[in-house]
Amino acid sequence: MSTPDTEADGSADALLRRLEWTVIRRLDGLLQGDYRSLWRGSGLDLADLREYQHHDDVRHIDWNVTARLQQPYVRQFTEERELSAWFLIDLSASVDFGSDLRTKRQVACAFVGVLAQLLTRHGNRVGALIYGDTVEAVIPARGGRLQVLHLMQRISRRPDTADTTHQATRLGELLNAASRVIRQRSSIFLLSDFISPPDWAMRLGQLGRRHDVTAVRLYDPLEMSLPDLGLINLVDAETGEQLLVDTHDTGFRKRFAAATEAREATLRSALADAGVDTLELATDDDLFDAILRFTEMRRIRSSLSSGGRALRHLSELKVESR
Repeated sequence: MSTPDTEADGSADALLRRLEWTVIRRLDGLLQGDYRSLWRGSGLDLADLREYQHHDDVRHIDWNVTARLQQPYVRQFTEERELSAWFLIDLSASVDFGSDLRTKRQVACAFVGVLAQLLTRHGNRVGALIYGDTVEAVIPARGGRLQVLHLMQRISRRPDTADTTHQATRLGELLNAASRVIRQRSSIFLLSDFISPPDWAMRLGQLGRRHDVTAVRLYDPLEMSLPDLGLINLVDAETGEQLLVDTHDTGFRKRFAAATEAREATLRSALADAGVDTLELATDDDLFDAILRFTEMRRIRSSLSSGGRALRHLSELKVESR
């Protein structure tokens, strides 16, 4: 007879196998094995730029700098032996919401499964901090497929919340715990719907100054726009508070849209102030397409960043030669 834990493990294994066929294999084809393009830190630190020589790998040419200086330059890297990636996962009550086929929790599970599998099969380690009403678990960074399955199983395990009173999510607690636990420079992915008091932006910025941090914002389309559904009962997943509203009321829908727009502007401003990359991930998104968007964004940022470093480096050389 199977137990709930073994059933969850089997479900996680089935999901990971499906993701390997539908997402990971397709990513391999497009990335051509360059999985490091998924993250800026990625175990490679840019050490220097120098003029291209005949024996150099053309893949290391910095085309941005080459175009500016009209002479080929290559990037030189210092490679770390091992990369650790950490997932800071907000599993507060609001992430169990989904208006169609998937909840935000399920989207988070699939995202972590894909990235963790890409990392661990190249010999790297992944760990996680799990947040519910508080920081509930710290999963030490390890490698291997079993570690990936453990993370996915832990994310997908939904507690019985029927008779539970939840506290408001405080992402600052999760970020404070991460700064204490993660000592070595790592790639960090914060997965949350960011339904939290705005006390986290400064802490996220502090974490980003030491690590390569990406904020993965989970959301459902129904949270952005409220259709005309007549009388419905809205429930605050964080507090359990209920409110009967008439969505047929045009004025109410306009006020809802205005409040949503203001909340979105505040959130985007906070993420920009923190200085971290952001991936928007909706419950109706195609995960493969979302990761490709993220990859392209990182490539552009990396190119612009390396170009700026190169110009500063060359400017310093010119000053020294005078």
